[in-house]
Amino acid sequence: MRVAMIGTGYVGLVSGACFADFGHTVCCIDKDAGKIDRLNQGEIPIFEPGLDDLVARNAKAGRISFATSADDAVRAADAVFIAVGTPSRRGDGHADLSYVYAAAEEIAALMDGFTVVVTKSTVPVGTGDEIERIIREKRPDADFAVVSNPEFLREGAAIEDFKRPDRVVVGTDSDRAREVMRELYRPLNLNETPIVFTDRRTSELIKYAANAFLAMKITFINEVADLCEAVGADVQQVAKGIGLDNRIGGKFLHAGPGYGGSCFPKDTLALVRTASNAGAPIELVEATVRVNDRRKKAMAGKVSKALGGDDLSGKTIGVLGLTFKPNTDDMRDAPSLDIVPALQAMGATVQAYDPQGHEARQMLRDVDFKDDAYDAVEGADAVVIITEWDQFRALDLDRVKRLMRRPVVVDLRNIYRPEDMKSRGFEYSSVGR
Repeated sequence: MRVAMIGTGYVGLVSGACFADFGHTVCCIDKDAGKIDRLNQGEIPIFEPGLDDLVARNAKAGRISFATSADDAVRAADAVFIAVGTPSRRGDGHADLSYVYAAAEEIAALMDGFTVVVTKSTVPVGTGDEIERIIREKRPDADFAVVSNPEFLREGAAIEDFKRPDRVVVGTDSDRAREVMRELYRPLNLNETPIVFTDRRTSELIKYAANAFLAMKITFINEVADLCEAVGADVQQVAKGIGLDNRIGGKFLHAGPGYGGSCFPKDTLALVRTASNAGAPIELVEATVRVNDRRKKAMAGKVSKALGGDDLSGKTIGVLGLTFKPNTDDMRDAPSLDIVPALQAMGATVQAYDPQGHEARQMLRDVDFKDDAYDAVEGADAVVIITEWDQFRALDLDRVKRLMRRPVVVDLRNIYRPEDMKSRGFEYSSVGR
């Protein structure tokens, strides 16, 4: 089938490359000429393991191409995906749908023959209705169907998630659109992937509900971690004990500095706003947003406590990991964006290393960025582990101790054992243990 993908951000580029690898012909479209030029030269603008090879292989086979103009691709397409950004709108937390609606207008002008317009962007309930209205108003004669097909991609594992998903959700009442979507995802039949067909509004809500639930799960275990510290329990054992209950499950029960990234912060906020406007507030999600924001801001206090007080003047803090999670270069709502400035406000000098923290250099001020983990710990009064990159899990701890001014480690991801760190002579603190 022929696919046009409007938007070459994280979702659009990964989805387009995976559809091409399924054997479909895909054109990814973006108005950013510089980005398209780089993609046509084989340069991938985001870090996602395996994506460069996937794009290169399918570009060589002629199944994926990149363009700034949507004209030819949309006219020829069986399905046109809208995969543009929906950031939180300043001031009120609602999802900014201006890019989605602009894409709908552009698609309306170009469609030729029956076309399935698929919303891949994360959008509030009712957005598909508005897209349909925009297209119908601009092209009363058009033969089309608007479908919701939310993405459930984890950064760092997006290709695996697309090709071997837990489920595919499709929201449509059109039989013709349903058959087009079945054909697009037909390669997943080998894995017996469930395709959940619903009405469009239900599909839109499934995405927000899923992310909000996972965000609540993370926030729950973080609050249990605080309780564990207060009463002398171990949050990791608590998480294991409850996670073995198959009604709960062990995923997303890892205590840490709070969630961040491109989805959870904006999606929980958008769901809160949608629910409030509908007169059906979701107070659990409201509390999740508040608690998570407060937690990220409080993490610097763990560092100052480990060093004996709130005043960090004259102290050097080594920071390991800046991105919101490992195996990505994404800095959106990363805990480091709260923690590092808070440490600096207490008077500390911060030196940091992240394997993919290029974007962090533009977002964090007055930080001494280092080229490896050992440079980041040298001369430090304390080291803070914020992101659990694999290379931080097996550091030469004897070397780390020799390099540091004072052997204080604050592990916000619990990647080391307290007894091991103490036996090596570290003053070690972690989360909920």
